[in-house]
Amino acid sequence: MNIFSKIAAGLKKTKDSMMGKFESLLNSFTKIDEEFFEELEELLITCDIGVETSLDICGKLREKVKEKGLTDPDSIRAELKEIIAGMLGEDKKIDVSTTPSVILVIGVNGAGKTTTIGKLSAKYVSEGKKELVAAADTFRAAAIEQLEIWTQRAGADIVKHSEGSDPASVVFDAVTAAKARGTDVLICDTAGRLHNKKNLMDELKKISRIIREQAEGCSLETLLVLDATTGQNAVNQAKLFSEVADITGIVLTKLDGTAKGGIIISIHNELGIPVKLVGVGEKIDDLQEFNARDFTEALFATEADFDYNYERLTDDEGTAEQTEEEPAEEITEEAEEAVSQPEEIIEEAAEEEEITEEITEAEEISEEKTAEEEKPEKKDLKNGKFGFLFKEITFGKKKKDSEGEE
Repeated sequence: MNIFSKIAAGLKKTKDSMMGKFESLLNSFTKIDEEFFEELEELLITCDIGVETSLDICGKLREKVKEKGLTDPDSIRAELKEIIAGMLGEDKKIDVSTTPSVILVIGVNGAGKTTTIGKLSAKYVSEGKKELVAAADTFRAAAIEQLEIWTQRAGADIVKHSEGSDPASVVFDAVTAAKARGTDVLICDTAGRLHNKKNLMDELKKISRIIREQAEGCSLETLLVLDATTGQNAVNQAKLFSEVADITGIVLTKLDGTAKGGIIISIHNELGIPVKLVGVGEKIDDLQEFNARDFTEALFATEADFDYNYERLTDDEGTAEQTEEEPAEEITEEAEEAVSQPEEIIEEAAEEEEITEEITEAEEISEEKTAEEEKPEKKDLKNGKFGFLFKEITFGKKKKDSEGEE
């Protein structure tokens, strides 16, 4: 399964929910009027695109309709697709151009930070990069042990302190070790926190400051991990975290398990923070780089476009050609052998006929034997259970016959 297929499959619930409602709306109207736009606004809001972003989309759509003089609701589909693609903007990948490059992972508990770090570590190790992880979540019980298991699976190194120690000191030691060992990528885990945990938010500021001071000149990515299943609550989390940290990208996890994938649009539009990674499954390679074009295509894909296989047509053209040609070559070779050796084939066919006749005869004989075996046996009255009665009756009959003769 290619990257586009994974994103498309992960968006299936969102697509079925959002586009199903959208198609129903288009079929309910014969003209584009104010009532149509009101219904569209409500539809977008219920799809977790958010009030502000929904109003922006409808505002731009009104301008397009007026500019192009559109009257048929069915013509709205292409315009809506173009507007959403424009809101998502250009893709921005994680910057790992320096040695070391530092990635700080933040977010609330349960969003998937540890899993994201494990999958991201496996990705960089598979690319041949030297990777180090800082276990700076010393607040949650067993967080260090859990992260250590993930790093062992990925083949990455880890810097850790005891539970309850100062997380800023763990990050300091990790940055020092990364520079000394020539590490390519350093990923720093942090404790899950909420906006009402002031001490944890202050701690996050301290960690960010230490990284900037100790890794000066190195690229620094601050990735906020959000759970897609929480919908607009995830957008609110992003707003609160952006007040205390310079967030450079969003990691949206559990996208495959929710119909609320529309929050990607509102995150881009309202916060101006790009979504850089999306989680579309539980496998280690199911953390994918976000691609705005693939997202839009998958969201608006029809059954005719992808036949619900979610395979990009250009990726499979070569494979399809090979699949069609190979069987034809095999058939041709078999045909040539059959023509070059006709006598052997005839002999084999004759032998097969003889064997078949023998098998048929054997089967007939077997059936006859079976029929004979199945015939009921005659009872032996003389030697049976009531043989003495048979003897007495026979003896009496013979005696009577002899007296008659006299």
